[in-house]
Amino acid sequence: MPCSPGGHGGAAYIFFMRTAALVAALFAILGAAIWFAYAGSTTFGGTMTTHGYIAMAIGIFFSLVVGCGLMALVFYSSRRGYDEPARREQNPPEA
Repeated sequence: MPCSPGGHGGAAYIFFMRTAALVAALFAILGAAIWFAYAGSTTFGGTMTTHGYIAMAIGIFFSLVVGCGLMALVFYSSRRGYDEPARREQNPPEA
């Protein structure tokens, strides 16, 4: 009998293995991105000034603010029904 996490049979084991493979691939991409950023920042031998670090921090901060704001708008419009398709009324009200 094959060993599977949780003892729920083959489907759970396949799901677990797919999830593990996905997480491993994402960590590999993250590692490659960190290595690329480090290699790019040290290749030319220059150092970043204090103004550069401040500008980078401000850019990261405002990127996060814009991203969070847009996600909040997506959730707000979904909850309020703004994402529903337009419908024509069957019997228009008479004036």
